[in-house]
Amino acid sequence: MVLITGGTGFLGSYIIRLLVEKGYRVRAIRRSNKLPPWIPGAVWDKVEWVEGDVLDVVSLEDAMEGADTVIHAAAVVSFVKKDRKNMYRVNVEGTANVVNMALEKNVRRLVHISSVAALGRTANGGHVNEEKKWEESKVNTHYAISKFKAELHVWRGISEGLEAVILNPSTILGYGDWHSSSCAIFKNVYNGFKWYTPGINGFVDVDDVAKAVVLFMESNISEQRFILNADTWPFKKLQDTIADGFGKERPSKKTTPFLLGIACQLEKIKSFFTGKRPLLTKESARVAVSQTWFENDKILKTFPGFSFIPLEESIKKACKKYDAGVITLQP
Repeated sequence: MVLITGGTGFLGSYIIRLLVEKGYRVRAIRRSNKLPPWIPGAVWDKVEWVEGDVLDVVSLEDAMEGADTVIHAAAVVSFVKKDRKNMYRVNVEGTANVVNMALEKNVRRLVHISSVAALGRTANGGHVNEEKKWEESKVNTHYAISKFKAELHVWRGISEGLEAVILNPSTILGYGDWHSSSCAIFKNVYNGFKWYTPGINGFVDVDDVAKAVVLFMESNISEQRFILNADTWPFKKLQDTIADGFGKERPSKKTTPFLLGIACQLEKIKSFFTGKRPLLTKESARVAVSQTWFENDKILKTFPGFSFIPLEESIKKACKKYDAGVITLQP
């Protein structure tokens, strides 16, 4: 029996779908009855639900009873200042709770979903692989710091006898709630956003991440980390490809750090008066101009039969689903 945290999130929902398709008994923790509509209802009917969350130790204890494997996908991703306290609680304290309970319940195996952000960025960018050591840097977001600290609890669990592996996906692309998470990239381009940044980043299909998670769950690989990244693209290329997928005009105005700074201030003022979340913050702006290449050699050598979906194909597939209007395209 597999327990998954964060099962109603973007990535977690795809992991659950794959586990159900492969015939696993799946148990998942949830805080509400709202389930992602991009996954067929028949999948959710086969999931054993436990009410609670990773900050509720009692619900975690109930959820892990009899679990063979735990896939820890619950996390808060935000670059907004007011979310930081909760983000650190969920990402760091929540992971500590999962690790501690897994040790207490003698769970056989833990697959921890981290992020390439946890490897840290440097001001000069460059290439990043699994050997990169964390460095304090102004370009590291609070999300990155929270995921790095979360990983420390997993490494602690490993030192205490827990069999675990850490997976570090890059920015995940696919069909989901385009009002939130990385899916919002599709919404912005669809709505005719004209600006692009000079940044370079890694991207990967959500289906590939789910497949990799199950591969590592079924393996006996432990005490290691693996980057999950299909390719590294300039943000301009990503936005152009999405625009082409929707039949929209490509972004044509290049931003500069100065313009981004002004935009951040305007968004901050707008958010103050409207109560809406800012579309851009200082942290997200820094990521948008950074240039980092993420390598994927390790997973490809470890699983020779595994390959990543080309980003062009992944984006085309997602655009087709968004365009079909299964999930409303209205703001």
